[in-house]
Amino acid sequence: MKMFARFAIPITRPAAFAAAARPRTLNQVRLLATEAISTGSHGRAMPARANTATAPVASMPATFTIRDGPVFQGKAFGANANISGEAVFTTSLVGYPESMTDPSYRGQILVFTQPLIGNYGVPSSERDNYNLLKYFESPHIQVAGVVVSDVALQYSHWTAVESLGEWCAREGIPAISGVDTREIVTYLREQGSSLARITIGDEYDADEDESFIDPGQINLVKRVSTKAPFVVESPGAEFHVALLDCGVKENILRSLVSRGASVTVFPYNYPIHKVAQHYDGVFISNGPGDPTHCQETVYNLARLMETSEIPIMGICLGHQLLALAVGARTIKLKYGNRAHNIPALDLTTGQCHITSQNHGYAIDASTLPSDFKEYFVNLNDGSNEGMLHKTRPIFSTQFHPEAKGGPMDSAFLFEKYLDNVRAAKASQRVYKDNRPTQLMLDILSRERVGVEPENRSTPV
Repeated sequence: MKMFARFAIPITRPAAFAAAARPRTLNQVRLLATEAISTGSHGRAMPARANTATAPVASMPATFTIRDGPVFQGKAFGANANISGEAVFTTSLVGYPESMTDPSYRGQILVFTQPLIGNYGVPSSERDNYNLLKYFESPHIQVAGVVVSDVALQYSHWTAVESLGEWCAREGIPAISGVDTREIVTYLREQGSSLARITIGDEYDADEDESFIDPGQINLVKRVSTKAPFVVESPGAEFHVALLDCGVKENILRSLVSRGASVTVFPYNYPIHKVAQHYDGVFISNGPGDPTHCQETVYNLARLMETSEIPIMGICLGHQLLALAVGARTIKLKYGNRAHNIPALDLTTGQCHITSQNHGYAIDASTLPSDFKEYFVNLNDGSNEGMLHKTRPIFSTQFHPEAKGGPMDSAFLFEKYLDNVRAAKASQRVYKDNRPTQLMLDILSRERVGVEPENRSTPV
């Protein structure tokens, strides 16, 4: 790859020029095309959806069982299926379509503290002008199951095309209503996140512990990450960012491309340090599960920071992986932070931002190396919410500044990141136009490749 650097020519930075006319080194296309083509001509599109849908169940008895804990009787809605996973709760008042399709919830049974869920139905899979889903954070429901106090069987909203129960049934996701979610949340806050089951029909025998699947023992990132690179184009893009997909949300991609950065999305374990010189920045996305399962990613990020001065930003799991790569440690929180209203203090300005969060792990700030400092801190539990390199353009946040469902207090961090990218490009002695060529745009898929829905995953 280095041999092509000799042919770089110092030129005046162009104000703008057509994408089709942009020159590019052959290596940049080759590195991506090799992996994309290896998936075969049919592998560059989303796989056909496995037929796991059931007729919506209604008025059937259902049981929510917490392992070594209480058992709750209610009514089923959604799919006629039995599942298990980690029971977690969210205090978000709105945004259940976004939450349920967030890959960070993979393998978890989501308990809503908001008493009434489903009143505005479920919107369509319409896409925007960037080919990103308008109303969902991924193409399918990611949670293993849903627990609510009261479900709205009748919905009303101008974007709605089906009810929550119909959507869950079509996606093969079981759900239960008519249970005391206050008691469930009280238990989870006192005992911590616990394994649980949703059973439709006869009551489940809680003594059969082997039937409880622990998603914490599974590399969930491998299940939600794209299996080959894909590209999201920003018309008239100023920059080209490489993004490691650990379970990226649609609105993270939208937050980048809407600000003038085309994005090439790589599998979570792609050796990003080998291609970083062809991009203007590197981004590490959110994702599910224990960050220590992603040792390949941690190694690749460590190598990236050793060999490149490229600007880097991470969100949620991306923040944790970046911290592991610099030698810090992660800890599992008792019950995690999942809400749209969590205050985070910016330690560089003293300002408090209301943030959207969804994570069960955090960084032990006392283990950060001397060249990093804490960026944000959680004002509820004091946990770390971000880190910042003291001299290099590297930072990350535990919360979600893209915050689909709101609030948007911290969306400025995407602008901060792209300001870092702009400054890094301005400091280059030789200007490199890294924007994607038409050949690259033609070769790569425009959406996630090979990602299976939750209820059709195979053990890894």
